Amino acid sequence: MHAWCTRTAVIVTALTLAPWTTLAADKPAKASSQSATVSATVGSEAKVNINTAGVKELTTLDGIRPKVAERIVAYREAHGPFKKPGDLKKVDGVGKAAFERNRERLVTK
Repeated sequence: MHAWCTRTAVIVTALTLAPWTTLAADKPAKASSQSATVSATVGSEAKVNINTAGVKELTTLDGIRPKVAERIVAYREAHGPFKKPGDLKKVDGVGKAAFERNRERLVTK
């Protein structure tokens, strides 16, 4: 047998066995609950009421970072509630592209 075959077999064996030997009984449950939380938060298509949402909820919108979310809340507090979702573009940092990516999720109920 060639030396490279032996090394490959060892690497393949280590990769194959490592996940099974390193998992403790409680880790799969913990990992799956974290995965569910992340996918629920990241993959959420829930509507966001821009008149009541806080910074944390606003950051679930695509392209809205915490600083911009803070500006949205400050703008709303200074000027009153948004009349329509398109008014969000008046906030510094929310451009047409960010608005269009989130259009379906924005509400002003």
